[in-house]
This record gives sequence, C-alpha cells and structure tokens, in this order.
Amino acid sequence: MTAWTKTLTWLLWLLPLAAPAVEVTFRPVADGVYAFVGETGARSPRNEGLNANLGLVVTPAGAVLIDSGATFQGARQIHEAVRRITPQPVRWVINTGGQDHRWLGNGYFQAQGAELIAHAAGQADMANRGNDHLLALRAALGPLADGTVPTLPTRWLAGPDEPLMLGGVVFQFKHRGGAHTPGDLLVWLPQQRVLFAGDTVYVDRMLGVLPVSHTGRWLKTFEVIEQLDPQVLVPGHGAVTNLATARADTLAYLQALRAHMKQAVDNGTDISAAVKSFNTAPFLRLLNAAELMPGNASRTYLELERE
Repeated sequence: MTAWTKTLTWLLWLLPLAAPAVEVTFRPVADGVYAFVGETGARSPRNEGLNANLGLVVTPAGAVLIDSGATFQGARQIHEAVRRITPQPVRWVINTGGQDHRWLGNGYFQAQGAELIAHAAGQADMANRGNDHLLALRAALGPLADGTVPTLPTRWLAGPDEPLMLGGVVFQFKHRGGAHTPGDLLVWLPQQRVLFAGDTVYVDRMLGVLPVSHTGRWLKTFEVIEQLDPQVLVPGHGAVTNLATARADTLAYLQALRAHMKQAVDNGTDISAAVKSFNTAPFLRLLNAAELMPGNASRTYLELERE
C-alpha cells in the first residue's frame, strides 16, 4: 500500500457516514392491524419529517392507512411499506389531526385513488396552517419536501362519535373538541380493542401544547380513552403502549399543568412566576421535556386565563 493510499484510507475513515433515510416498517399489533413507530426526536432529513406513528388496517376490500406522513416523497415510502404487508390498494386514509405528519402526504394517496377522511373541526386549522407547515418542512428537509402540496380531506366527519364500516371492518371515530390540534381524532377498532390515539397520547417524550391546542378538551378526550380501556394503544408519538403508560406520560402531566396554572390564575400570579414555579421534576424523564415545558406552561396559563 502506497503512502497516498494509506492517507486516502485514513481520510475516508474520518468522513461521517451518510445518515440512512427513514425506513418505514409496519409491525403487527393485532390481527390485520399494524403500526409504524416513528422517531421521537425532531423532524430532520434523517427521518424525512416523519417523527410520528402511523397505522394500517388490512380489510378484505382494501387497506386503511391511519395518517399519511409529512411529505409526498415520504408518502411514497409509506405506500411501499404497505405493499410489503398486503397487495390490497390503500382505499382510505384517515387523518387523526392537523399536524403536518398526519396529513401532508394526502396528495400522494389521493392520486392513488384513496378517500381522505378527517374531522370537520380540523378543517380550518388544516387550511390555515398547511402552507406554514410546508415552509417549515422545506427549511428542515430541503429537497426531501419537494412535490408536497397541502391536500385537504375529501370526507369530513361531523359528530362526536362517528361509526364507519370500511372494508367490512368496524371503525369508531371519537372527537371531543380537539387536543393537540382542533381536529384530533381517536380511531377505535372495537373488534380488535386497538386504539390509534393520534396526538392525544404521547409516551416516552414530552407532549406539545401549541397555540391551537386546548388542554381542557384534551382531558375530555382522555376520559374517552379511559372508558374504552384499549388492549393495545398506539400513541401519536412513542412506543406502542398501554393505558397505564399513557396515564403516566400524558394524563398526569396535563392534570398537573392545568391544576398549577389554574391556581396561579386564580391567585393573580404573574405568568412568568407561574411558569417558573411549576414542578417539572416528575416529567424531566421524558424526551424534549426541558425544551418544551416552558412553552407548554405559558400557553396553558393563557388558556386558563381566557376561561
């Protein structure tokens, strides 16, 4: 080996390995029911903006996809993952909320002939924030966001409890006014006792209270989750889990946050002091907690102040 070859080999070892693209793989959680668990970190070129969980239900008449991903290109990868499970076409796509990774892949699946389903309470939010989502994704992902066009659902559910028979499988959709986003929707499969909770449940990582969130209605939605008592719970973020973990990682935090901020508002405590005095210790074990909790606290304070 020449001195030049040795030098080149050494330099190659110093180069960072290219980060692999996100690999979408659906794992079974019940008979005919599957989940993809996304990364719990932030959106990045590595995960192509898909840092959330998805669902798949295979029926005799076609596949039902629960959430379509963050981009057109990502949706194509999701479709390839579906094809590794079933040759059935994706006939229905359910958007469980208004966050980008729940619905910005809609355009790809609409072009494949899928019906797009969401709750009407999320329509204005999706229309208002779709282009903002896309701008943020372009900044984070660059060309990986190319081809993405915000595409609204074609079928809007209206009531708090909407049953649908899709491909011979019973789906129950439950909406209690929104949570993380106004259109947040629970997708319940009563025959399999599987719940796709969307962004009403976060485990392993800290939830986010956005300007469009409503923590009071979020707790109302969680009451429904408790009543359903699912055997398998697929959260919006984090590992496939059970009700006990959902209580610990989502419910306990929301209850503590609202109780603290309500007392602060009732006592006339300044928002800055209220945020600083919230006991964060029980929740620092959750990923991104330190970064997200100050914003969560201030937005919850303002929500309670309006109440």
